[in-house]
Amino acid sequence: MTTVAAYAAPAAKAPLERTTIERRAVGEYDVLIDIKFAGICHSDIHQAREGWGEAIFPMVPGHEIAGVVAEVGPGVTRFQVGDRVGVGCMVDSCRECENCLRGEEQYCLNGMVGTYNAVGKDGEPTYGGYSEKIVVDENYVLRIPDGLSLDVAAPLLCAGITTYSPLSHWNAGPGKKVAIVGLGGLGHMAVKIAHAMGAEVTVLSQSLRKKDDGLKLGADHYYATSDPKTFEELAGTFDLIVSTVSAPMDFGALLSLLKVDGALVNVGAPEEPIALNLFSVIGGRKTLAGSMIGGIRETQEMLDFCAEHGIGAEIELISAAEVNEAYERVLASDVRYRFVIDTATI
Repeated sequence: MTTVAAYAAPAAKAPLERTTIERRAVGEYDVLIDIKFAGICHSDIHQAREGWGEAIFPMVPGHEIAGVVAEVGPGVTRFQVGDRVGVGCMVDSCRECENCLRGEEQYCLNGMVGTYNAVGKDGEPTYGGYSEKIVVDENYVLRIPDGLSLDVAAPLLCAGITTYSPLSHWNAGPGKKVAIVGLGGLGHMAVKIAHAMGAEVTVLSQSLRKKDDGLKLGADHYYATSDPKTFEELAGTFDLIVSTVSAPMDFGALLSLLKVDGALVNVGAPEEPIALNLFSVIGGRKTLAGSMIGGIRETQEMLDFCAEHGIGAEIELISAAEVNEAYERVLASDVRYRFVIDTATI
């Protein structure tokens, strides 16, 4: 066991505070990672405040982890000391069900093990990236290509893969019209990735406040959803809409913007249920879908894609002591576009 410093929420809705946690000894197939940077995801806030249901405390959030390998177990073949690596939203799965065998570990039929707020196979709670070090089985560690600096790579481990996976699955690319709802931590990555894939990209945001940013990031068009004319002008336009917003939306209005056979895919996860008139899907053979991160293989594919296209997150680097203020700023949409903790400050 190794004792490391971390920032943890001691209870639901309590401010995060500096503490220490125990990391397991490095096992045969384990990798010990010196964490350099940890992104702050909106889902960290949902879980630390029990917005998605009962949680495990104390909680060390953080599933956008970038660092350097410090030690490897004797059976490890994929990594060596000094490698630049990342850890995303999961640290284990059953490895035996049909989904795991297909490389879709995020949909493990027996439940994947979350990087934090979960219980590992050893029966111990998992603790995330707001900490100095983490020990992870090599099968759930990603290689960060040399072309990506670790600070801007960290958010790719959740925000990057959460948007890459549906864009890839629903074939965003040349000749496709793709809309991204919301230009936040997830949305800004979706715009960059969809643009790099060759799609015609439109941002749908509440206002035009971030229009200049959206166009710089790769959007071809930018519309305000607060303007009723937007829905008249864009009716029946899109092949794919990816909604990154974690607040309740008017899904009927968004579905009206799809072409026949179009798909509206949700990666934002509102805490409240939504109401939907099914005629908005029936009329046009439309699909209302969801998507959650990606498997390990696809996450590596995403990292390689981002390195090839020079894509990193737009970040604001903060010290660990600023984490509670950062949470409030995320909730106020006051970040362009992802807070990343410099873990040297923990």
